[in-house]
Amino acid sequence: MKFSFYVLILSIVVLTSCKSTTKTIITNTNKDITYWGRVNSNTTDSTDLHWSGTSIKLNFEGTSIQALLQDEKGENYYNVLVDNDSAKLLRLDTTKRYYTLASNLKKGKHTVELFKRTEWDKGKTSFFGFKLNKQGKILPKDAPKARKIEFYGNSITAGYAVEDFTGKDRPDSTYTNNYLSYAALTARHFNAEYRAICKSGIGVTVSWFPIIMPELYNRLDPNNQNSVWDFSLYQPDVVVVNLFQNDSWIVNMPKNEEFKHRFGYKKPEDDFFITAYQNFITSLRKEYPKAKIICALGAMDATKENSKWMNFISKAAAKIADKNVYTHFMPYKNTPGHPSINEQKEMAKSLIAFIDKNINW
Repeated sequence: MKFSFYVLILSIVVLTSCKSTTKTIITNTNKDITYWGRVNSNTTDSTDLHWSGTSIKLNFEGTSIQALLQDEKGENYYNVLVDNDSAKLLRLDTTKRYYTLASNLKKGKHTVELFKRTEWDKGKTSFFGFKLNKQGKILPKDAPKARKIEFYGNSITAGYAVEDFTGKDRPDSTYTNNYLSYAALTARHFNAEYRAICKSGIGVTVSWFPIIMPELYNRLDPNNQNSVWDFSLYQPDVVVVNLFQNDSWIVNMPKNEEFKHRFGYKKPEDDFFITAYQNFITSLRKEYPKAKIICALGAMDATKENSKWMNFISKAAAKIADKNVYTHFMPYKNTPGHPSINEQKEMAKSLIAFIDKNINW
């Protein structure tokens, strides 16, 4: 009897101990995980994140949360936002492992969001799921946001070097932060679901590398030309296109390899650029028949006084003759390098004011 009593006590202790350390595993396909951005969330193994501004959000109860992640190159950075508070920086490595996103939280309801700061050339991130402990449990996800916005752009939209406070425009992914770009700021102002299809150095007719936006805009995986995005899955209310800055530089560099690749040995006439831009906007219109499309430019030197690139965009928009296609040019910042945090804020103010004045959504 005495032995049986000790066995019973030991069993209770073991069971209690097991119960207290129980962890809740939440796989990447769980319906209560919110994904924002171009992702395929139906794959059973992992959800791959490529594009700037892609994010994952979960509502939960518990005192800590971890995410199972693996980065392709170990060069991606994420903002971790707990309870919509200030962001914590997270750098991933190439090992598949759990990363602690939050710990020692007060008991009760919480939210966690992972926001991809970096560009797709830094490699993809594979997300496998979350892990909760301390008797944590998943909560229903938020209702979808009432507004949707999408941006097509270059380094300005990506938030390239926005946190390089030396002004050296360093390319290390540490300094890029899409969360602080005018695009993300505008989306948050309107509480809109946000997507950014962007790449530093890209143009409409020529880029600093062998791909242009009209060849990239319809991809799910930006590195795979056969990975085609299904536009019916996301129909934005507003689309903002901020391109032509890189074109404006490279067209004056006849020795540049991409100049020769796209144009041969002669700079195209103005009509070439107008038509190319018109064709790209027309392609977007086919995918988004109801969207308000803003043909924007700024705030680097393509919008300085007497720049012809604003005129190209205006002429292209006029040829399209669509009452839901607008133009908006953000003032030239007149400083070296890419936009700083404050300059990105000024761009956002300009765009927000334009949307408030012209678009009912």
